[in-house]
Amino acid sequence: MHQNKRNKKRVIALLMALALASSLAVGCGKKDEAAPAPGAETPAAPTGDASEVLVAYKGGKVTRAEFDKFVGINMVFYPQYEQFKTDAAFQQDIMNQLIVFRIMGARANDTVKAEADKRATEQMEQIKMYLGMQEGGMDKVLKDANVTEQDLHEFVKGSMMAMIQAESEVTEDKVKAAYDNNLKQDADMYTVATVRHVLVGTTDAATGQASRTKEEALARAKEVQQKLTGGGDFDALAKEYSDDPGSKDSGGKYENAEVSQWVPEFKKAAIELPIGKISDPVETSFGYHVMKVESRSTKSYDEVKEGLRSEAAQNVIYDFLEKELPGLIESNKLPKPEPAAPAPATEAPKTEEKK
Repeated sequence: MHQNKRNKKRVIALLMALALASSLAVGCGKKDEAAPAPGAETPAAPTGDASEVLVAYKGGKVTRAEFDKFVGINMVFYPQYEQFKTDAAFQQDIMNQLIVFRIMGARANDTVKAEADKRATEQMEQIKMYLGMQEGGMDKVLKDANVTEQDLHEFVKGSMMAMIQAESEVTEDKVKAAYDNNLKQDADMYTVATVRHVLVGTTDAATGQASRTKEEALARAKEVQQKLTGGGDFDALAKEYSDDPGSKDSGGKYENAEVSQWVPEFKKAAIELPIGKISDPVETSFGYHVMKVESRSTKSYDEVKEGLRSEAAQNVIYDFLEKELPGLIESNKLPKPEPAAPAPATEAPKTEEKK
């Protein structure tokens, strides 16, 4: 069951990577944590007639030629998955992705289709630009994958249509309820702040070795605090003292950042410090921070609702994969994934008999 859930989440991740278009690092993304292990010995789908039906589902079917083309298109976007092409679980995931495209696309109305077409056209311009920078250019990439530019466009459009259709099934009430529920669980879920800090660390970030004792770090942090409260320049002091490589050269500043991403102690100070006040040293697992909050606000519902709608759309697709799709499959000739091996039994530790 847990393996099935991980597989379904991977299908959603494949869909979201294009549909949300949050970043176009095509072919450069990290391998999904749920992907099968390299070198798996599961046999590839059996070779045969390109017109052979691999999967039949209520209302449609997928031939070997259609499946192979769809796999090829996935490889254009995710070349790191080439090593998993023969893995049975991966093949089932790709097949599920294809069926999601088709079924949710068939449910789409004209408005959803028009929006998907618009987004796909915009996305394709970025994709062509990226693929054009690859070795041999876009033509070589597509030729190696045995797909055409039109195949690519239809793939992107199908991904967009599936996600937009899922989003269209999410009501405004559900989105607002998610916003309210998130705030109920964490009142600072949507708090953003512009914070400057100087980190005096106890560990060298490059080597992981101890760089100074806690007492030495605290004394140095207090020195920074004294200089800042005395009117010292934050930019100069951050550059001189800070051990945070991500901010020391920009005056120690993190601008309009979500406080929820920070470690608890830093988050608490970012929420509670009076605006413009130099803090006492704040201890975290990184060392001691001397902080100043320059601004703080809460994102409104309107500012975050589209992100919440997209999250809810993932649940729509997950529910489809979990509850509806299995009942729609009429036949499936793809290799079956090996069942997960049960965890080895462990013996309870023996206790010495009292005499």
